[in-house]
Amino acid sequence: MNYDSVLNEKIQNIKPSGIRKFFDILDEMTDVISLGIGEPDFVTPWHIRHAGICSLEQGRTKYTSNAGMLQLRREIAAYLERRFGLRYDYAGELLVTVGGSEAIDLALRVLLDPGDEVIVPTPSFVCYGPLTEMAGGIPKYLELKAANEFRLTPAELKAAITPQTKVLVLPFPCNPTGGTMDRQDLEAIAAVLRGTDIMVVSDEIYAELTYGRRHVSLANIPDMRERTVVVGGFSKSHAMTGWRMGYACAPKPIIAAMTKLHQFGIMSAPTTSQYAAVEAMRSGDEDIERMRGEYDGRRRYLVENLNRLGLYCFKPKGAFYVFPDIRSTGLTSDEFCERFLIEEKVAVIPGSAFGPGGEGFVRACYAASMRDIAEAVARLEHFVAVLSGN
Repeated sequence: MNYDSVLNEKIQNIKPSGIRKFFDILDEMTDVISLGIGEPDFVTPWHIRHAGICSLEQGRTKYTSNAGMLQLRREIAAYLERRFGLRYDYAGELLVTVGGSEAIDLALRVLLDPGDEVIVPTPSFVCYGPLTEMAGGIPKYLELKAANEFRLTPAELKAAITPQTKVLVLPFPCNPTGGTMDRQDLEAIAAVLRGTDIMVVSDEIYAELTYGRRHVSLANIPDMRERTVVVGGFSKSHAMTGWRMGYACAPKPIIAAMTKLHQFGIMSAPTTSQYAAVEAMRSGDEDIERMRGEYDGRRRYLVENLNRLGLYCFKPKGAFYVFPDIRSTGLTSDEFCERFLIEEKVAVIPGSAFGPGGEGFVRACYAASMRDIAEAVARLEHFVAVLSGN
């Protein structure tokens, strides 16, 4: 059987994630400190786990509504208004998805026709370009600058827009850079978008993980709600990665189209996870504050030590990643990460895996224990000394 002739050509031509290579190496090693996986080291808080367990004990194992349990949609809507001042009608403007990734996929698929262009600011999470291509669109990568702390500027956006531009991905707070956009930044972006028909997919999965100021959504900016799909979830904010719970908020016609795709492809998000998510929305605010406080201490420690070792890193204001510049070592991102892993048994991810603008940087995740982070810093200090011949 010639599988090249039967497999979809578009899917075959999409390159695998650049992150996977390092995870494969990691799987074959022992005693490795991993700062590579973007996953909280916290266990899902007990009261949330207990809600899921109780739902199983009570036999709540049936399908739910395609859009998600009404009870959960009400709680998500209340949470968004309470935490971010966003108002959405739970009955028609909110869809519960299998993680934030499904919400991004659905949004791109309902918005794109073949040949439509999607502006993807980079460095950013690895899924946006491939999902655009699988939806028939054309990703147009827009390289952000470290000098701007990897913010998207209005001048950069304006220069990237063409007559074929259909969607802008807004990935803030950003994985891998930790960059954020404040209200003033978003107002400048809104000024460029007004008068166009460009839609925005705003990936706000790290909205709760900001330091020093509350996250602002593009949908908070006047005239932007009507053109924005807000993507959120529970994985990062509530340490619920394995529960696969996400959601999308948007005007009713967009959510209706997304729900149609979700209905035929998924049916409904896992019932047990939805009951756990109800509890997270109702009573999880203190969990968020506690975990954010822990991340903040780790963030400051890691940034201080990276700069001390000559690997310049701006202090990220969001997510749980640092993105230090490693060009002073004379190594490429891939070379740095491979040698650091093999010689010091510490895993970080090459910036090149996150698109244009990532080469010369590496991503380290501080959603690890302080003990592991301190040991990783000690090993990094030895590694840098060896590279410099000291």
